[in-house]
Amino acid sequence: MATFVAHPARRPTVVTGASSGIGQAAAQALASAGHPVVLGARRSERLEQIAAAIRAAGGEAHALRLDLADTASIEAFVEGAIDVMGDIDVVVLAAGQSQPDSVAAPDPDTFAALVGVNLLGVQRLVAALLPPLIERHHGDLVFVTSEMVRHPRVHTSGYAASKWGLEGYVRTLQMELEGTGVRASIVQPGQTWSEMGTDWDPEVTTEVLEEWIRWGHARHYHLLHPDAVAAVVRTVVETPPGTHLTLIEIQPEAPIAPDKSNDQHDKADEEER
Repeated sequence: MATFVAHPARRPTVVTGASSGIGQAAAQALASAGHPVVLGARRSERLEQIAAAIRAAGGEAHALRLDLADTASIEAFVEGAIDVMGDIDVVVLAAGQSQPDSVAAPDPDTFAALVGVNLLGVQRLVAALLPPLIERHHGDLVFVTSEMVRHPRVHTSGYAASKWGLEGYVRTLQMELEGTGVRASIVQPGQTWSEMGTDWDPEVTTEVLEEWIRWGHARHYHLLHPDAVAAVVRTVVETPPGTHLTLIEIQPEAPIAPDKSNDQHDKADEEER
């Protein structure tokens, strides 16, 4: 008979990128499920507001500044999270940066910065938090990546490369963690409404979006809400031991299309009249 360690009722959780978007929604969703959460991001004031809202709703939350581009910040965050929560059992990695780029005018510094945050910083944080999970034979690592791993888009070479690298890293983790009781899962959302990209130059944004449309990346105008992605993250975390959700792809559902058959009938009726 197979042996698995059951989930504890209270699973101390770390969420990165928790000051907005998917990270914020994931922190709120897991807190509402009864799990204490440590929120990590660069915007400390915003984090405190979200943590206060979670506490006001009856949850347990702590806000700690985290900059994945800064090794000292990562180390301080890990130490602080363990101080306020004790043993961490769930890590949700939702932080990420995106900047438009172009192969016609490449900027190696921008490319390196994106890889540094989206891949290297994530690996450094996981490396600090993972060993105790393996020792306890229990825990979940949930990596939020992007549909750009499957469908890269123009002017996003740094972001796409970092997310490709991240999924390669997670796939390796999954193999090496097999039999330890620790699960590494990928949540791969499509177009999502968030603050990512809102700091781009408006003219550049327009140019990039036009190129995406030209390449067929925008089939319809509907976007995922961060709460929808957070619900999937919660599902991954709450999946019973003995089951491993290795990869979940999420896409926004297209709005209901007009019933063209009725239009054809109406046109036929007009022609008969």
